[in-house]
Amino acid sequence: MQRALASITRITELTPIAGADRIELARVAGWQCVVKKGEFRPGELAVYLEIDAVPPDREAFSWLWQPKGQTGVPRPDSFRIRTLRLRGTLSQGLLMPLAQAGLTHALEGADVTEQLGVIKYEPPAPSGMGDWRAAFPSLVPKTDEMRVQAVPQVLEELRGKPFVATVKMDGTSSTFVMIDGGLHACGRNHSIAEGENLYWHVARKHRLADVLGGSSLALQGEIVGPGVQKNPAGLKDKSLFVFNLYDTRTGEHLSDGELRKFCQQHGLMPVPLAFEGARFDETVDSLLQKAEGTYENTGNQREGIVIRPVQPMRSDVLGGRLSFKAISNRYLLDERD
Repeated sequence: MQRALASITRITELTPIAGADRIELARVAGWQCVVKKGEFRPGELAVYLEIDAVPPDREAFSWLWQPKGQTGVPRPDSFRIRTLRLRGTLSQGLLMPLAQAGLTHALEGADVTEQLGVIKYEPPAPSGMGDWRAAFPSLVPKTDEMRVQAVPQVLEELRGKPFVATVKMDGTSSTFVMIDGGLHACGRNHSIAEGENLYWHVARKHRLADVLGGSSLALQGEIVGPGVQKNPAGLKDKSLFVFNLYDTRTGEHLSDGELRKFCQQHGLMPVPLAFEGARFDETVDSLLQKAEGTYENTGNQREGIVIRPVQPMRSDVLGGRLSFKAISNRYLLDERD
């Protein structure tokens, strides 16, 4: 399922904010946004921009970054929709009236990302990324978990089933797979040329050509360490934390238990286990609470958790593997500093 950075959503609830005369709290899907009081009505359709959405540099959105009394100020390159705390209330995303966004006809649930010209914020690339070698291998699915607030329906698909929640490491995503007898080390979007760079440093450190040689497995993980996303895990060297094993022959992901066994056999580190249970019975709010915490042996906020069934299964909501994430609000608020 492709993430809709801008979509048409219905406001399910409006509630007052204690001590605030000009703002109130709106709820849409699993999100909550602070809005101007009286601007919306319950049941009304609106445009919703998710966290990390970068609005177009157009007049309709310019009020977001222009100081009061100024016009014509271009959008800063680093501007994006963030998690904020306003009058003590968490606000995640941006709600706009349809007319203000220039939309006259809209269907609930419609993805208007391209129509509005909204793009996804991409953090600065870590140093030593390396040169382009080839396109991302088509035989391996890319890694991109949906936030639980965007797809709260997945909770019912997992309800009552055995599950695992793992710590989401804060680094850069990588994929390693053997193709025609040679190892490909990949970033999020393409294969990286071999050399003195982040991905091949990790590949050599963990002997991934030997580990994957002769198999149909693709290994995916988060590279964490110095120079990568401020290294909140406090590591002294760049290391790989494995979160996926995918069999390119069968087109299936291995289970969490199989992944951990494989890592133990080959001296690799799986992503840490946050918690698990025999019967999933969580809500959006409970998962957001459990997403909070710090990385081991540090005082740094962890990014969040990834939730999956013990045995891989398909999600009709996601149109693929049942797997989703809950990002810590404490982490998102700290990220602003």
